[in-house]
Amino acid sequence: MIEEPKMLRIGPDVARRPTKDQIAKFQGVPTGFVVDAMFGAGAMEARIAPLSGANTHVAGPALTADNRPSDLLATLGCLRYLKAGDVLIGAAQGWQGCAAAGDRVTGMAKNAGAAAFVTDGPMRDFQGVLEVGLPCWCTGLNPGSPYGTGPGQVGTQVVVGGQPVETGDLIVADRDGVVVVPFAMIDAVAARIPDVQAMEIALDAEVRDGLSLPDPIAEILDGDRTEVL
Repeated sequence: MIEEPKMLRIGPDVARRPTKDQIAKFQGVPTGFVVDAMFGAGAMEARIAPLSGANTHVAGPALTADNRPSDLLATLGCLRYLKAGDVLIGAAQGWQGCAAAGDRVTGMAKNAGAAAFVTDGPMRDFQGVLEVGLPCWCTGLNPGSPYGTGPGQVGTQVVVGGQPVETGDLIVADRDGVVVVPFAMIDAVAARIPDVQAMEIALDAEVRDGLSLPDPIAEILDGDRTEVL
């Protein structure tokens, strides 16, 4: 006999957040720079994209909701624990059969202080979500309503878009997608971002000046690592 599960479980790290100074170092930083500073890691799958296509940038701590497919009780439970600037992560285990949230949920999340909503499911109420004004990243649209019966977990580790996410991890999201910076790596990644920015700026200048083939690629093409068939 299986014991009846609790409807909601709250994780022990539900209050963990990076500092304001740590978050500030990622404000306005393109997601591509963050991924480069993580040596190519951290990006969620491309199917998780901005709902409106608007050129919005968000950087803030994750608060995770671990929902069963077709359910959003954990997402609703997060509303009590949201702190100003949080990115609410509504994990739906990739379920595409109904929406993971709509305009009322995003409206309440915004009222509670959320800076954004990210899910690996679709959303509904497109026009209403736009009117709420909370930036959202999701897999698309589906008019179906989710249940709110659980069970679910708040503040525990989830996997969204192929990336593990824990409450307190730093989420950076823009038009290109969503990146997860693990809590323990925030300082190290922030320290590498200026070098990444400097290299990007230098390469941009070279392209504007007419660069058509980078020197390292020319060396490969002209050296013994290339074979002409």
